[in-house]
Amino acid sequence: MTDRTYENLYIAGKWVSPSSSERYEVVSPASEETIGRLPLAAKEDVDRAVAAAREAFDRGPWPRMSPAERIEVVRKLGSLYEKEEDAFVQTITDEMGCPITQSHWMQFGVPLAMFEAYAQVAESFPFETERRYGASRALVTREPVGVVAAVVPWNVPQMTAIQKVAPALLAGCSVILKTSPETSLDSYILADLITQAGIPEGVVSILPADRAVSEYLVTRPDVDKVTFTGSTMAGRRIASLCGNDLRRVTLELGGKSAAIFLEDADFESGIETLRRQSLRNSGQICSLKTRLVVPRSRHEEFVDGLIGLMDSMPVGDPTDPETQIGPMVTSTHRERVEGYLQSGKDEGAVVVRGGGRPANLKRGWFVEPTIFTGVTSQMRIAQEEIFGPALAVFSYDTEAEAIAIANDSHYGLNGAVYTRDLAHGFDVAARLRTGVVELNGNTIGLTAPAGGFKSSGIGREAGPEGLAGYTELKSIGLPAEFEHAAKFEDSAA
Repeated sequence: MTDRTYENLYIAGKWVSPSSSERYEVVSPASEETIGRLPLAAKEDVDRAVAAAREAFDRGPWPRMSPAERIEVVRKLGSLYEKEEDAFVQTITDEMGCPITQSHWMQFGVPLAMFEAYAQVAESFPFETERRYGASRALVTREPVGVVAAVVPWNVPQMTAIQKVAPALLAGCSVILKTSPETSLDSYILADLITQAGIPEGVVSILPADRAVSEYLVTRPDVDKVTFTGSTMAGRRIASLCGNDLRRVTLELGGKSAAIFLEDADFESGIETLRRQSLRNSGQICSLKTRLVVPRSRHEEFVDGLIGLMDSMPVGDPTDPETQIGPMVTSTHRERVEGYLQSGKDEGAVVVRGGGRPANLKRGWFVEPTIFTGVTSQMRIAQEEIFGPALAVFSYDTEAEAIAIANDSHYGLNGAVYTRDLAHGFDVAARLRTGVVELNGNTIGLTAPAGGFKSSGIGREAGPEGLAGYTELKSIGLPAEFEHAAKFEDSAA
């Protein structure tokens, strides 16, 4: 693998020397070899980035450009991004172990598509609307919220980065992107593209940092909004910190999503969708359906099909195009996943496939894809996010019981219903307490809002709802005789 060594940080649109000599070694989860080194941001670097972002927002041109002008720049960034597919795909596969075939569509293709999806949303977004009630007349505007701290995780580093940076830029905000050290090598590619796109200095900074420095960032007085994707535990901490200052916050947190297979479901096609819906990125995705709720009368048929699916998914070198299950991101995370596998066994669940480490892989942080049966909602593997390739199968006798099992969770991020009767499936989907439900494996796309109920988060990303999260509403009372020309009329679709 190519050694990637970086000495500088991207602060306010420039490459600058870090304040600290601390360096982070990025280790391949497949080979356990060092593949890169990068500086970690210190508190002084955060101060520089926040001060520059504040200056850029308060006095710079970016928030004062029309939405149409910002859309043009973001589309240019997307065009530049499109040319770097190989660089992004290889880097992310090397640093976090995502199977390379999946990296092409998930780690690169989806974030690339987000540029255009958000640009289209911005074209028709109501930055200005006029409202009347009786003799009253008001102009309602949506202004950029200000300086944004965007904190992203290691599992889909570019997807979560673009999910936040693109709408923040389109709204007119300045952004400090805080990346996870484990997967920050790819952010250096993004930083160069931001400069090439012509985004003004000060508008964007990218800081790899540890948890203490991240916490320092989200509490800076000059940060107006925090947007975070990660664990529910970390999200609670960020919410409490932001609550002290009434700082705006969006949280996309954990999940323990359930897929209900109704009695009439097509098991063959439904199980095949779980290749992506339950096991992509080696199980390291918060929205995966990891609780599978099936009729007791068809339980054996379902489990046989699920074993067949897993047997068709090769485990191994993530750079091999045939691999479908790669390693866990770090040795620490593998130990965490293995702890859950042991917990399932200790609490009485039955392992029908996997449950340990692949015997043929002597290097790398791999775990076997695992299926548990005999699972009840009281077990840890039923309630806590494992974040690995482990699935729990539940049996039910009545539809009401299936819905109760699906809703018996403090999470509510995602879910699914499988049935041949689509109208009935829609009715069941409406009874699930979760932010997204996929009917027969059909995903919602990039312009519908995504986010969670309950402990799965606050706010939404994607679509106009996602863009709105980077704006503040203002109402201006207008005299009847005042003639107002829409300032941003050229951006309306």
